[in-house]
Amino acid sequence: MRAKAGVVARTPENGRRLRILYSHRILSKDGQGVHLDAMVAALRAAGHEVLVVGPAAYDRTSLGGESRFLNLLRRWMPAVVMELAELAYSAPAYWRLARAADAFRPDVIYERYNLFYVAGALLARRRGLPLLVEVNAPLADERARFNNLRLRRLARWSEAFVWRAASHVLPVTEVLAEHVAAAGVSPERIVVVPNGIDPEEFPEPPIDPPPAAKKQELVLGFVGFVRPWHGVDAVVRAIAAWRGLPRLSLVVVGEGSARPELERLAAELGVTERVRFTGLAERHAIPGLIGDFDIALQPAAVPYASPLKVLEYMAAGRAIVAPDQPNLRELLEDGRTALLFDPARQPAGEAMWEAVLRLVQDSALRARLGAAAQAEIVARDMTWAGNARRIVDLAKTEIAQRAARSRSAARTSMTGGEQ
Repeated sequence: MRAKAGVVARTPENGRRLRILYSHRILSKDGQGVHLDAMVAALRAAGHEVLVVGPAAYDRTSLGGESRFLNLLRRWMPAVVMELAELAYSAPAYWRLARAADAFRPDVIYERYNLFYVAGALLARRRGLPLLVEVNAPLADERARFNNLRLRRLARWSEAFVWRAASHVLPVTEVLAEHVAAAGVSPERIVVVPNGIDPEEFPEPPIDPPPAAKKQELVLGFVGFVRPWHGVDAVVRAIAAWRGLPRLSLVVVGEGSARPELERLAAELGVTERVRFTGLAERHAIPGLIGDFDIALQPAAVPYASPLKVLEYMAAGRAIVAPDQPNLRELLEDGRTALLFDPARQPAGEAMWEAVLRLVQDSALRARLGAAAQAEIVARDMTWAGNARRIVDLAKTEIAQRAARSRSAARTSMTGGEQ
């Protein structure tokens, strides 16, 4: 684990800059890393000093990479031993955080929540520091369902301990906020902060867009780390079955465990030339790749996430097809900023494909949905810079309230409690 301080860009206009100790336990450079790096960059750009404390291996991991050593441990060590080791990791992590805090003297601790990771909560409690905890998934429930979690009671205890210790818990969706509240966190300490985008990476919408033109070929697109549950296979099958005009093709931007099977499927169905995989793309290339899509796809999504790809699709002004479920309705409105389909309808993929074909046959609808989605990003300030402002405002309010309580307690002490 190492600490890394950032260069301060400027002093904020709305008050003194904050010293923010950013604590995390991330090893993989996937969507987690994108969120971490973007938030740190936004806080620094706003003029605040950020000290990042996390596993040293994170900085050595390439985009999309994971720790091979950790993967080997997970494969060969008994699950109970591995989970106890995760909790034990909090001990050395605590001392590293404490040493960093001694030198840095932070105003606030900001932490990306991870299961069995209690170091930040312990340090904040001992030092009397505000603690803001960002929550991206109900990890105890998620791992119990999908990863053979053994120490379930211990996992739920550690999760609740961190969330209750926080000054504010920052889930990325209202759906996830309900999980946090169920763990005993009072509603006034829960503030939903969705994912964001950097608007400078995306082209500004045209003031007077030209009328949508008919095309000989339309490109369907998907961005992300491709997992089997994403449902991209249904898109490949539908493209193979399509006999109409315009010609349809699929571009998958990303890498993942599902790619080999998708490539085999495309070959079996004879659509290899119409299904293209770009592999991993650097962050700066993503907006341009999305800009080449005519229809942007989110075939499936977990029920509590704030999918980064959806925000990127919106910022690029693409027509979006996504499942109709509560967490996505927090970002999208059916018929105005996207077409939402019933993910439970059988056969699987049929409802999604009906939405796709509606857009294929209506260029004006594609243009209208894309423009509305792009405008929604601006109207709701769904940006990393906006998130940084919201987080800093919460931190400053908490710092001011603690200072006021401290002054009040001091006055009470001096007067012996007399009124």
